[in-house]
Amino acid sequence: MIEARHLRVLRAVATTGSFSAAARELGCTQPAVSQQMKVLEASAGTTLLIRTGREMRLTQAGEALVRHATGILAGLTAAEEEVAAIAGLRAGRVRLVSFPSGSSTLVPSALAALRAAHPGTRVSLVEAEPPRSVEMLREGDCDVALAFRYEGASAAEEWDDLVVRPLLADRLVGLVPEGHRLAKAESVAIGELADEPWIAGCPRCRRQLVEVCEGAGFVPRIDFATDDYPAVIGLVGAGLGVAVLPELAIESVRPKGARTVTVEPAVQREIVALTLPDLAQVPAVAATLDHLARAAER
Repeated sequence: MIEARHLRVLRAVATTGSFSAAARELGCTQPAVSQQMKVLEASAGTTLLIRTGREMRLTQAGEALVRHATGILAGLTAAEEEVAAIAGLRAGRVRLVSFPSGSSTLVPSALAALRAAHPGTRVSLVEAEPPRSVEMLREGDCDVALAFRYEGASAAEEWDDLVVRPLLADRLVGLVPEGHRLAKAESVAIGELADEPWIAGCPRCRRQLVEVCEGAGFVPRIDFATDDYPAVIGLVGAGLGVAVLPELAIESVRPKGARTVTVEPAVQREIVALTLPDLAQVPAVAATLDHLARAAER
């Protein structure tokens, strides 16, 4: 019989590429990992791993088992958490991944309210931009992913296999230096910024910027690019260029030396919380989704 603990070890070996690295990740010894892999191969009745130099390579059977392991382990986690809640344990664990501007705006108030309502629930947070955050959810490395996608996202970004909790629509706004000729304008057509040096944000936002500008008939001259929104705002405030950023990104940083302006045509991104169908039934995960939705209503 294949045991869940052996599947977790196999997935760790597949992810890290070696028994020793897997042991470090799992907090056990290398011989323990080796022994558990022997037991798993005996249970499976076939070889799952092949040593190539210092690394381990999955056989076809090993690849198949790892592919199924994520769903199996997610299902087991859901079962364990739900049974614990039904039994009155009133405890839970939620692994949350969020993009940076969500981490600084929606997440703090949501987690504070969650802790007040359910003090036994533990939440961990790591940051990742989509699509990586969505991949982490599908790979079983988190329970809830705070993510976004822009209007007209490609079919490759479909979330049909996930539970999608819409949170809010986050409009892009322009950012110009305080002394800029358009700093006091009520609204600005993006074409009016065609000759300006640009400061771009994360790769996905950067791609969206180029598409919007091309739609207005010009290609933006991007002088600076950074994933750090405070850095974008600082560069604009220093008079080094203009930018468009989501409102959430500006909300968490005081734009010293810079002014926000409404940009036309309007572009917005959809902010959502994602989870797997099995995990949506886990009380701690459901509560996290609820509190994120309430935080977005503020």
